[in-house]
Amino acid sequence: MPKPEKHVFVCIQTRPPGHPRGSCFEKGASQVMEAFIQQIQTRNLFERFAITNSGCIGPCGNGPSVLVYPDGVMYGGVTAADVSEIIDKHLLEGEVVERLKMPAEVWG
Repeated sequence: MPKPEKHVFVCIQTRPPGHPRGSCFEKGASQVMEAFIQQIQTRNLFERFAITNSGCIGPCGNGPSVLVYPDGVMYGGVTAADVSEIIDKHLLEGEVVERLKMPAEVWG
C-alpha cells in the first residue's frame, strides 16, 4: 500500500442518549463516513487518500468532526453533503473549506 497523501479521520464516537457532550454518531457521523468511503472508491482515490473512522477527536458539540492530516485541519458540523466539497477542494486542490473549519481554539 502506498503512503497516502492525506489521511482523513472521521469521528464516529457514540455516547448514551442525553449525554451532556453529545456524540458525532448521533449527529450523522456514520453517513459522513459512508459518503467518504463511497466517494473515495467511486473516484478511484483509495491509493491517494486514507479514510479511517475514529473515536472522539475533540469538540463533540460541533460534530460530526473530520480531521485531515498531515494538514492538521479539523472540520466540524460535517454532513454527508459536505464530503464532495472536502474531497474536491481540500484533498484534491489543497484548499481548506473555510466554512467548515473549526477555530484554532479547539486545539486547546
